[in-house]
Amino acid sequence: MSFLPFLAAALVLAITPGPGMAYVVARTAAGGRKEGLASSLGTGLGGMVHVLAAALGFSLIVAQSAVAFNVVKFLGAAYLIYLGIRMLLRKEQASFTEPVASHGVRRAFMEGILVEALNVKTALFFLAFLPQFVSTSAPLIPQLVLLGIVCVTLNTLADVLAVLAAHRILRSDVVRSARARILTKASGATMLGLGAYLALTRRPA
Repeated sequence: MSFLPFLAAALVLAITPGPGMAYVVARTAAGGRKEGLASSLGTGLGGMVHVLAAALGFSLIVAQSAVAFNVVKFLGAAYLIYLGIRMLLRKEQASFTEPVASHGVRRAFMEGILVEALNVKTALFFLAFLPQFVSTSAPLIPQLVLLGIVCVTLNTLADVLAVLAAHRILRSDVVRSARARILTKASGATMLGLGAYLALTRRPA
């Protein structure tokens, strides 16, 4: 699988508003830029927990049988299609963030790790997304870890940009809602197309 489709999909997904981005923006509103940046680094570190878990878990599955490899790939593609449809059908939410209290930079960092590390949806997404782009002719764990690092890095950069821009572009509910809606629809279409493409791609024997 080409690295470019993976990079394009990962980039679109990174800039799409989600729980992680909502948290760092809320943290910025509560405690300022320092807390927002600290929470962004925390969610990035928490994301790596899911990358390692997905790498080890998928490698164990593939070690069992080649059939299991293809089953997981098809299930992953189906899951991406499901997520895409949900995003396209999602109704506009009244608010992008929930208010949080300011507790300092250190706590913002630690809470960022916990928020992301305990996010079951992130675990399922990485397990479905990353295996779609690996080659069975090369060691799996290094490939999965590398792809995961790219995803986490893009997500963290997007969170940092959201923190830096929170005061300017997210200061009103109208602007916030419009941007979130557009990016969510774009991400949904990307996941739907990606899932369909992967489901139709010939699997290695």
